[in-house]
Amino acid sequence: MSQRVHSPDRRCPAPVRPTQKRGYAAAAAVRRAAALLCALAFASGAMVQQAAAQPTMTQMAGAPIAAGLAANAGADGERLAQLAPFQSPTPSPFNPPQIQPSRALPFVGAPPPAPPPSGSAGPSARIPATGRAEGGDPHTILPQPPAGKVAIGMSARFGEKEGLIARGLIWRVFADRPEASGAYPLVAEAADPAPVFFLSPGGYVVHVAYGLASVARRIVVGEESRREQLVVPAGAVTLHSDVGDKPVPPEKVTYDLFEGSFLQGRASSRPYYRGANAGDLIILPAGDYYVVSTYGDGNAVIQADLAVAPGKVTDATLHHRAGEVTLRLVKVAGGDPLPEAQWSISTPGGDSVKESINAEPTFALAEGEYTALARFEGKTYSKVFTVETGKNEQVEVLVGEQVTPGALDGQDGSGD
Repeated sequence: MSQRVHSPDRRCPAPVRPTQKRGYAAAAAVRRAAALLCALAFASGAMVQQAAAQPTMTQMAGAPIAAGLAANAGADGERLAQLAPFQSPTPSPFNPPQIQPSRALPFVGAPPPAPPPSGSAGPSARIPATGRAEGGDPHTILPQPPAGKVAIGMSARFGEKEGLIARGLIWRVFADRPEASGAYPLVAEAADPAPVFFLSPGGYVVHVAYGLASVARRIVVGEESRREQLVVPAGAVTLHSDVGDKPVPPEKVTYDLFEGSFLQGRASSRPYYRGANAGDLIILPAGDYYVVSTYGDGNAVIQADLAVAPGKVTDATLHHRAGEVTLRLVKVAGGDPLPEAQWSISTPGGDSVKESINAEPTFALAEGEYTALARFEGKTYSKVFTVETGKNEQVEVLVGEQVTPGALDGQDGSGD
């Protein structure tokens, strides 16, 4: 397997324009802040290499994930809170009637707004000059909250020393006390990378999801506005396969991801993510995984370990040692395949590999020796053949020349 982390050629999101007209100095400050966020999003990572189960995978790791990852909600109920392959950068807006919508900061890095008129309600929303606001938190200034509310500016980063997560976040704020039904009421939610929630004083649980990774934190809101930053240790992986240095068409290969290590014998038995397609960008919690790659409709299956680092995109290529075989039952060499033939493929030890009722089935098989059995009009014909890596061949079984012994001829036909 080959695994590498690369710097994706993705554009940094354009900064949001201010809603009010300001001077040239303010516009310059906006541009500088946007450039700073882009620089953080595309900070380069270090090359990492690791061994895998058998010489089956190449893995390159180390490039930033920041501006290149986006998430869209998955529709499959079996995946619960999982998100489908992350191809849509814009989540659907949330409009539940019982939810107080959040308000995102209009823009980042702007100069302080003009002082509010005297008599305006609500505490001051200026952030104290402490912490890591410059370059470490997008909320240099928080908007003025409504009366009786407090502004809480949220943001997330990949790690204590990693960059900010620029998009793809789903935020939810719950009350920290359950209702009579036992459910925790949802107070607010947002799909902005750095939303500002206007909350009443009290206790809350803030949950943020990024792909399949998520974290939660309990906060207590007092009388002063402030910012909160969560660490979401997430990375991403894209998977590909090849045979004999030739890429396998994406529609012919699927992947299942498991937590743990196949090599070290500490792998989960349940897939963490099932049915991934080649080239999908899959956002995962950082950690160790092993991937099972299934090529075609046969026994071409391999496993390999890979590592997902926080804030990095891991590009892994799994190397199959297999070939495609097309079976044909013919009366003469090169003739048309006979219809209604029932096929089965077995190993030299007699283990069944695959069956088909198609007249001309095609299978992707791991390299090795096999026996093809064709049942037609009450008789069974067979042929031994060999699969070599990267070679796609036709195997013709001639009627009347390779009749199997009586013991095989009396077997029940397949084709279910």
